[in-house]
Amino acid sequence: METLFVPISLLAGGLLAVQAGANAQLAKATGSPFAATTLQLSVGTAILLAAALLTGTLSALGALPGVTWWHAVGGVASAVYVVSTILLFSRLGAVVSVGLFIAGQMLASLALDGFGLLGVLAAGFAPAAMAGTALVLMGAAAIVLGQSGGSAVPALSRAGWILLALVAGGVLPVQGAVNALLRRDLGAPFAVGAISFLVATAAMAAVLLLALALRQPRPRLDGVTVMPWWGWLGGVAGAIYVTTVFTAIPVIGAAAAVGLTVAGQQVASVFVDRHGWFRLPQRPVSALRLAGVAVLLAGVAVIKLG
Repeated sequence: METLFVPISLLAGGLLAVQAGANAQLAKATGSPFAATTLQLSVGTAILLAAALLTGTLSALGALPGVTWWHAVGGVASAVYVVSTILLFSRLGAVVSVGLFIAGQMLASLALDGFGLLGVLAAGFAPAAMAGTALVLMGAAAIVLGQSGGSAVPALSRAGWILLALVAGGVLPVQGAVNALLRRDLGAPFAVGAISFLVATAAMAAVLLLALALRQPRPRLDGVTVMPWWGWLGGVAGAIYVTTVFTAIPVIGAAAAVGLTVAGQQVASVFVDRHGWFRLPQRPVSALRLAGVAVLLAGVAVIKLG
């Protein structure tokens, strides 16, 4: 059972590259990243509700009023992460931001495993976990520095934005741990995923309304009709990712689960950048970036085998 989560987590991480391309198309079609994210999360909610219905576990939602309230609000982390990407990409650049997100994810997952926080089985700060996390962070740094057109220099003078990026990355494994608690309460992974996405959708809808109140451009729907079909795949990819993470964390630990999904995302992104898939800009993949991905994978292996 434990070994099964290794390829599944890698695949789920790889789907985040698909999600990024799909969301970029949806944002372009609607003219609003907030509207695009709200739509994408709505699609994920519908998919997970349908999955719960088909598996006969939709009735588990009836137990929701009896659970601890904060077990049900993990989805807020998705909204925090998405809003942070919108704010940070224009200030620090996408490559630097992603590197900081990875650092935040790994540091948070190390804390969850080390201290046994939020129901995660305490594993302590074993040398293998520390060494593996250090390798993942080194790999992330190499990916950032090795990406053509990206530079760590602008970020170094903006401590506040750097802190936000680390927090935005850190909330993702926290979300996985909180959703794992909800799964323990309800015993139905698809129902838990649906609740997480429903909360995330509501949070993003509130952000969208706030953006409109601040006179941000109004979203449009005319572009959606001519958008490629795969522009809707963001919700599917997100649903698989979220469900995989909160089911994997109790089995293989937060650091391994997060490290595997990060590795899968980076491997897939190399192909996306190299070939310009999903109508994203085609970018050369430097030797340093490839080395960073290799070091990142080595770090995940050390965590998993330690």
